Amino acid sequence: MPDRRQPDSPTDDNPFAAPPEGRPDQPWQPRSGGDDGGNGDGNGPGDSGGQRGPARWDPTDPIQRRARYALLAGMWGFFFGIFGIPSVGLLLGALALYWGISALRGKPAATTGEPGAPKGLDALGPAARPQRTAAVSGLVTASLAILLAMSTYALQLAYKDFYVCRDDALTKTAELQCNTLLPDNFVGKVLKVPQ
Repeated sequence: MPDRRQPDSPTDDNPFAAPPEGRPDQPWQPRSGGDDGGNGDGNGPGDSGGQRGPARWDPTDPIQRRARYALLAGMWGFFFGIFGIPSVGLLLGALALYWGISALRGKPAATTGEPGAPKGLDALGPAARPQRTAAVSGLVTASLAILLAMSTYALQLAYKDFYVCRDDALTKTAELQCNTLLPDNFVGKVLKVPQ
């Protein structure tokens, strides 16, 4: 728009602007941050060589990969346990437990071999905090998923007569008769066939 005021130096901020007159063309270089003086060493924020930016997730590192797998498997195992598929919840919970423990105790891909060198997630340096959080969260959700699956199997074993009666009932009346096999407590009220 012609009525808008143009900045004083349009070529300083515009990477697509032509160079000023009289200055030769220069090969393209990636832009660096304003605080480092334009040294052009290629260490932007997030590069593993610099200490300025946050650490990035490296999918080739088995420790970081297992920490993420533990979180995802534990979360899905918990959901399957809540929604009544305990076999899948138990499987995912066991996998998440394995991956979470191996992520917390694992050795990094590039070990130095020194006896005093940090091991496990501590060897990742700044990248260890989010990965440790993911691994611990995976362990917690895996424990919950296994607890849900085991409690479902324990209920089915403790009240086996009720479940067999309910599954074999051909009519609603026969299914309601199975309620007499339940105890008169909170568990019985939860498992009771509604009328």
